Amino acid sequence: MVNPLRLKVKGFVMNKLPVEKQRTILSMLVEGNSIRSIERMTGVHRDTIMRLGLAAGEHCERILDERMRGLECHSLQVDEIWCYVQKKQRHLTKEEKATKRIGDQYVFVALDASSKLVIAHLVGKRDTDNTFRFLEELRGRVRNTPQLTTDAFAPYPSAVENAFGANISYAQIIKMYEGISEGDARYSPPKVKEVLKSIITGNPDKRKISTSFVERGNLTIRMQMRRFTRLTNAFSKKLENLQAAVALHFAHYNFCRIHSTLRVTPAMEAGITDHVWNIKELLDYEPTQKQAA
Repeated sequence: MVNPLRLKVKGFVMNKLPVEKQRTILSMLVEGNSIRSIERMTGVHRDTIMRLGLAAGEHCERILDERMRGLECHSLQVDEIWCYVQKKQRHLTKEEKATKRIGDQYVFVALDASSKLVIAHLVGKRDTDNTFRFLEELRGRVRNTPQLTTDAFAPYPSAVENAFGANISYAQIIKMYEGISEGDARYSPPKVKEVLKSIITGNPDKRKISTSFVERGNLTIRMQMRRFTRLTNAFSKKLENLQAAVALHFAHYNFCRIHSTLRVTPAMEAGITDHVWNIKELLDYEPTQKQAA
């Protein structure tokens, strides 16, 4: 079987790096090690590590696109997590803002509350266009109409109706925060003083109106991907690198990482696979051609 990572990635041939070392490096990446720390521990140049991560991420994106299809979910939670590429939004010039490729970026995440499976994700600006794109992608991955909970981001109601129709049981979580001093805001999030549950359409089960699981998943993202760690010098230099890192993380999370509550991986709990995958199986898996929209 041909190792998928031996394909060329922007002119770089991955088979120059031994397969076992590739697996070791990728295992270190998904466990939250920085690229420079991996360089010091393995002796592999950071540019090679980044190219390997890019190749692995593109490979994992194809796996997720193929395997996260035809799913039956009863309660979905949607949230976004912030990061940035090159520099933060406030430092961008007018020309840089127009590209939408640098500055603040968000990862939209849809998680099944029962299996903890990440059904779909999208990396990009937190705007109306990406919200509609994300919900349409999510609609294409589930075969039923689940209950849905999001935060209070304004484009969500229209995007949800566009993707799922007006009869979906859909609610929003609205959080009210206490005011804090500017100094405290830098090092700790504001305290939540009240959580409101607002029913938008349908008849959702009030006990399941929550974004707690997907927000806990955001903590896992920050712990397992160095570029998401706050108040450090770790950040993405290119949008493609961020997208690849996120795809690698979610593929590893779904198929390889045993959930502490479930005692199995989310993919096993959802019935997608019957065993825990390792890095070798994840990288050796050969997805078919991308399905038509």
